[in-house]
Amino acid sequence: MDAKAIREQFPILNQEVNGSPLVYLDSAATSQKPLSVIRALDEYYKQDNSNVHRGVHTLGTRATDKYEGAREKVRKFINAKSTQEIIFTRGTTTSINTVAYSYARANLREGDEIVITQLEHHSNIIPWQQAAKATGATLKYLPLQQDGTIDLEDVKATITDRTKMVAIMHVSNVLGTINPIKEVTQIAHQHGAVMLVDGAQAVPHMKVDVQDLDCDFYAFSGHKMCGPTGIGVLYGKKEFLENMEPVEFGGEMIDFVDLYDSTWKELPWKFEGGTPIIAGAIGLGAAIDFLTEIGLDEIAKHETEVSDYAIEQLNTIEGLNIYGPEKRAGLVTFNLDGVHPHDTATILDAQGIAVRAGHHCAQPLMKWLEVTATARASFYLYNTEEDVDRLVAGLTKAKEYFGDVF
Repeated sequence: MDAKAIREQFPILNQEVNGSPLVYLDSAATSQKPLSVIRALDEYYKQDNSNVHRGVHTLGTRATDKYEGAREKVRKFINAKSTQEIIFTRGTTTSINTVAYSYARANLREGDEIVITQLEHHSNIIPWQQAAKATGATLKYLPLQQDGTIDLEDVKATITDRTKMVAIMHVSNVLGTINPIKEVTQIAHQHGAVMLVDGAQAVPHMKVDVQDLDCDFYAFSGHKMCGPTGIGVLYGKKEFLENMEPVEFGGEMIDFVDLYDSTWKELPWKFEGGTPIIAGAIGLGAAIDFLTEIGLDEIAKHETEVSDYAIEQLNTIEGLNIYGPEKRAGLVTFNLDGVHPHDTATILDAQGIAVRAGHHCAQPLMKWLEVTATARASFYLYNTEEDVDRLVAGLTKAKEYFGDVF
């Protein structure tokens, strides 16, 4: 794929920041949006803006067709069996919380176990902490290897017949670790446990087939995959979703309302209370079209090449420490000796280079790494080796600056 040509489809990248051409290396936090997605949103608001499902007029019909058409695009993109298994949410966080509230709190009991890892984003830790407190279940953590990976022998030792829920991320937003989801799911199912996957950092960058993985739930966000903010997806196997209660009540999700009782719509609408995220879903559908046309295999190959080049070049900087396994997704997390990552990011920003600095919503992992924070450069389909060269030059300048200061 031609990353330079693809870059031209992202208007935000064609600007200067602090007097230098922008180098955007923060796609793990949120990706930029191509013109096709921006136009899809603009077209909806200019031509089709109407509520969905309720109206019989032309605008309502057009909006409904586009909204439900986006659901079919998501189904195909992750190879779900049915659109009934695709729930639109505000994002990965809402998707995980929906399962933690609707499924876990209804099914877990005292003595049951929930298994997660120290790799997790806070959005895949706190809901399970709260579910454990509410039900009396025990929260257990899979141990990590020295490079931040998980070992299947540890998985077999940790997941037991008392384990009722396993919830782990597909790809780490800090270390780039790619977890063996299919194998972990098999082990979980052997013990009768339910498997949820946080796919926020996976779906934008690699092919995901939920039927092949056989996970019971899979959550991801639109804004990390060239789509709008405020839209996400919860995939759930139909047999689970049918037996779960909604977590939001009101219009759209009801079938019949009486004075003292109500009944719910069928899947997927019983989980989409209120006016749904119409424009967001349409924008997500456009993003899926964009990514599909390029090809997820091509995107993954490109990101691997860029991140490998980045690690090779960053390793030439004395005093720079890189965290995570050798085989990883397209991001690099690092620190400069003696320099706080916020200072590193500030110096880079002064040169037009955007990286993320902080605990990355992964404080337990920071503690495991024995650091308070790190800097992170994350790559996507529009990044090039020239972006990496700018990053290396910027870090060299930061090192020289703080060497002079101290």
